Amino acid sequence: MPELPEVETVRRGLSPLLRGKVISQVIILYPPMVRTGADALAHDLLGQKIQDVQRRGKYLIFDLGQHVLLSHLRMEGKFFFQEVAQEPLKHQHVLIDFEDGSRLVYQDVRKFGTLDYLPKADLAAYFQSKKLGPEPVEETFLLKEFREGLGKSRKPVKPLLLEQRLVAGLGNIYVDEVLWKARIHPTRSASSLSAQKAGQLRRAIIETLAEGVARGGSTIRTYKNAFGQAGTMQETLKVYGQEGQPCPRCGHPIEKIKVGGRGTHVCPRCQK
Repeated sequence: MPELPEVETVRRGLSPLLRGKVISQVIILYPPMVRTGADALAHDLLGQKIQDVQRRGKYLIFDLGQHVLLSHLRMEGKFFFQEVAQEPLKHQHVLIDFEDGSRLVYQDVRKFGTLDYLPKADLAAYFQSKKLGPEPVEETFLLKEFREGLGKSRKPVKPLLLEQRLVAGLGNIYVDEVLWKARIHPTRSASSLSAQKAGQLRRAIIETLAEGVARGGSTIRTYKNAFGQAGTMQETLKVYGQEGQPCPRCGHPIEKIKVGGRGTHVCPRCQK
């Protein structure tokens, strides 16, 4: 599943390619993907100019001026840009053509991705309804609020972080990595974390996601950026996907367990 670093990498690739382009045609080959109505979207996008491509958490935001098109890639979603429109391939479900002959393609093997079209003025309320937490950066991801959120929950820390309420953008890969970095076992109760541990966890989240962005995301199975290129973060992962390999910190074999129904990688010696 694309997490914040992967979505941010896609955004950085698409933004300069799409900024200023005017939409001439929209072809939706799998209508259920558009939660606000496929026919309405195909009509309403005509003639609109893409002002910018932004991101909030794991959502891509196509800024159209008065309106926005929101995309959540879910498990397998990908965007590709074509300088000249080509015949659609299997699993390519949304085609957005521009006046200059170029095309934006949305591809999704599992068809879990979603599109929503709404007024820009409703954007804040939309994310508030999703209970989406702050971005994982120093300016918005504040320690005091994070500590309070952890202290109010009896849930294990990993499922809590995956909810996106305390901080946006973490998925299964990066939660495993940040918990290893902070030396916290994924099944530990969030409310049991000391102030010091909460601070270490916050720092690990900021640093790990920033590194993921710098490395263009993690290509574990099928993720590619807007140019069809793989990321390199997987080359530096410490625990995710490393079952049976020695922990890079203490040498103990990494174990894979289930936490909240999710495959979870942990060093039982470092993360007691």
